[in-house]
Amino acid sequence: MHATLAAARAGATTGEWAGTLREVFGEFRAPTGVSGAVGVAEAGAELTTVRERVKATGDELGGGRLRVLVGKPGLDGHSNGAEQVAVRARDAGFEVIYQGIRLTPEQIVAAAVAEDVHLVGLSILSGSHMELVPDVLEGLRAAGLGDVPVIVGGIIPTSDAKALQEQGVAAVYTPKDFGLTEIMGGFVDVIRKAHGLD
Repeated sequence: MHATLAAARAGATTGEWAGTLREVFGEFRAPTGVSGAVGVAEAGAELTTVRERVKATGDELGGGRLRVLVGKPGLDGHSNGAEQVAVRARDAGFEVIYQGIRLTPEQIVAAAVAEDVHLVGLSILSGSHMELVPDVLEGLRAAGLGDVPVIVGGIIPTSDAKALQEQGVAAVYTPKDFGLTEIMGGFVDVIRKAHGLD
C-alpha cells in the first residue's frame, strides 16, 4: 500500500499502477465455470440436428471439430451469458475455447491465432461494443485472419448492430435471441458461408 500511495501522489495513472502490478505478480484468471459444467446428457431433436451439421461441416472442411472462440473483451464482469453460450456450443459438438472475462482485443486475437479457430464470438454487455469489436476485427485482419467470421452478442441497439455488420461482423445476437440451440445453428450457418459451403 505504501508504494501505491506514493505512486498516486506522484501522479501515476491507474493503468500504470495496474501494469506494474501485472509485471511483478502476473495476471490472475479465475476459473471460468465452463469446464466443470455438466452440459446436456441427452439431446433433443433440435440439438441433434445441430450436432450433425457441426460434424458434417467439420468433415467438409477437412475433418476435425469446428473450433469456436468465445471472447469476453472489456471491463464487463458479467460472464453468465458467455458461459451459457460456451457450454451450449460444446454440447452442440464444437470445440470451445473460452478464457474468461476482461480480455483485451489483443488477447482475443492471439487466442484465435493460437487455436486456429473457425469462428470468434464476442460477448459484450458493457456498452463498449463500438470500440472493442472494431479493434478485434482489425487485429484479426492484421494477423491474417480476416476471413474468420466474428459474431457479437450483448446489449446492442439495432443501429449499432447494423453498423457492426457493415464493418464485417457476420451476426449480432441480443437478449431477444435467447434460443441457445438456434444460435448454435446460426454459428454453423456463418462458418459455412465464410467457407463458401452454401
